[in-house]
Amino acid sequence: MMTSMPTFQKASHDPAALPWPPLLRGRLERRYQRFLADIVLDDGSPITAHCPNSGSMKTCAEPGRPVYVSRQPSPRRKLHYTWEIIDMGASLVGVNTLVPNRLVARAIEAGAVPELRGYADLKREAAIPGGSRLDLLLTGPGRRPCYVEVKNCTLADNGAARFPDAATLRGQKHLRALMDLTAAGCRCVSFFLVQRSDTDRFAPADAIDPAYGRLLREAAAAGVAVMAHDVIMDTRHIRLRRALPVEL
Repeated sequence: MMTSMPTFQKASHDPAALPWPPLLRGRLERRYQRFLADIVLDDGSPITAHCPNSGSMKTCAEPGRPVYVSRQPSPRRKLHYTWEIIDMGASLVGVNTLVPNRLVARAIEAGAVPELRGYADLKREAAIPGGSRLDLLLTGPGRRPCYVEVKNCTLADNGAARFPDAATLRGQKHLRALMDLTAAGCRCVSFFLVQRSDTDRFAPADAIDPAYGRLLREAAAAGVAVMAHDVIMDTRHIRLRRALPVEL
């Protein structure tokens, strides 16, 4: 069941690689109420970990699989463990939805995303007209403002990475905002971060949220760039691996 760990070349010195906190290995018993996961650590200790993922987690929440958790003891936290990774056999899969924004921002700043090089400044949680926010705003002299909305993708279906894994009104709202900003003269990107390495292309999950798929195609036709990258990870770091073909 356990997959072999990929290795990084000088990962600790790679500015595009995002380090994990120290991780403990265990076995997934069950995930429930969306944000809770019962896990038995390798030393036999049973724990309940926070599951930082509100999606259905289809294809990455199979009971019995090896998992990795971080421990963050704090009097302000009810649960001291956070579920970070599951080993699905063909690939490690990152389940923490806070990781994609951090990783993509780091990769852009390190110049690891060729299409998004050349910007002087990167701002996170950028406010847009109407009171909403988008994940990243890239600016620089002589460049149009570039808004990047990052989506966490963990669903694998016959070799294709797909998004979303559950119907998402929020995701549809973000696509409409990107279209409005594109019409106003900005550059806009819908960036799908595939937190696994066993897929070879990206496509919308029309069977799960057909409205999102239609809107993504509409956004692409309106000039919103649709990009997808997968990752390579071990228990020390995660980084972008390659751009995936996008099928719309």
